Amino acid sequence: MSEEPVWSVSEVNAAVRDLIENSLMPFWIRAEVGTLTIHRSGHVYLTLKDHACQLRAAYFGGATLCRSMNLAVGMSLEVFGKLTVYPPRGEYQFTIRTLRPVGQGELQRRFEELKRKLAAEGLFDEGRKKPIPQLPRRIGVITSADGAALRDFLQIVERRFPNLFIRIYPAAVQGVNAAAEVAAGIAFFNRTAGADVLVVTRGGGSMEDLWPFNEERLARAVAASRIPVISAVGHEIDFTICDFAADLRVPTPSAAAELVIGRREEFLTRLQRFEKDLKQALRWCWQQAQQRLKRAEQSYVFREPVHLVQIKMQQVDERYERLQRVLGRRLEMNLRRLTAAENRLEAMDPQAVLKRGYALLEHGSGGLITRPEMVRPGETVRAQLADFALDMTVERIITT
Repeated sequence: MSEEPVWSVSEVNAAVRDLIENSLMPFWIRAEVGTLTIHRSGHVYLTLKDHACQLRAAYFGGATLCRSMNLAVGMSLEVFGKLTVYPPRGEYQFTIRTLRPVGQGELQRRFEELKRKLAAEGLFDEGRKKPIPQLPRRIGVITSADGAALRDFLQIVERRFPNLFIRIYPAAVQGVNAAAEVAAGIAFFNRTAGADVLVVTRGGGSMEDLWPFNEERLARAVAASRIPVISAVGHEIDFTICDFAADLRVPTPSAAAELVIGRREEFLTRLQRFEKDLKQALRWCWQQAQQRLKRAEQSYVFREPVHLVQIKMQQVDERYERLQRVLGRRLEMNLRRLTAAENRLEAMDPQAVLKRGYALLEHGSGGLITRPEMVRPGETVRAQLADFALDMTVERIITT
């Protein structure tokens, strides 16, 4: 008879681990937190339980999220992960990949549904977002009057720009009335024109805590604001519908203060640089002017100004005489041309021709006779001479 195999504990645990971890795909579990340890290493160890059973669980690297959602014993959770085995103790446990409070799945569905609806309407389009003013004179802050978000915002502003004018509109940032109160704050600043930029802000929290900033009425109030709106809600990992509707989203309240003040500081830095450049330019212009003045002082113009005037006067006299000579020559030529023209006109004068013995023959009506067919025998004509006229009768017409 062959000898039966003998397993070590490690081999058994390895076999169980292989069986458990490869037999089930990752899945969701709904349970209540029975015990909870948030380790300084950043890992979270807890017990998941229902009315009858419990299951050990581990959430590696989940300390930050669990603290932000104020995870505590007795809280109902929905966790997603897979069954694993911890070989050193021979125990199986649930290794969590993500978790959420019970009901958050429904909230997430409503969040995505509203986000798609408003995006289809164009509320999130970049083209409709208003620019944030570079140098706001008045900042409107809408938040809880006693919240940490307001304290963080004011501390940064007070430390770096204590003279900045800030108006605070107290509003609930959690609970059933929060969305309406924040929307009323936006409407107030728009109605009174009381700010150049608005900051809607609150600290971090669970999805339920931040839910007022996912409500449709607040998103529409943000989008309809004539004053640019900065959304600074929650932590860096949190996103709300308000963030998408706002003209600018920043991860934290402190980041909102840094943004507003940073723009102011950037402007002051540029202003100081412009001032420095302007001084250098003015200094250069002054030096250039001094050099030109020195050259001018040494110039002949300033050393002998009367002599220069005398030279110009002499040049004027010479040009005058030259002009006289040119005009004289042109006048003699024009006189000769005029005389020749007069002689030609006199030679062509009909009266001068008549004085040489010629005559003009005219009809009795006064028309000149220039061709034989213009007169008939027996017709009376007049011969016009230089100083007298003769009336004659045509006896015959002789052509040559």
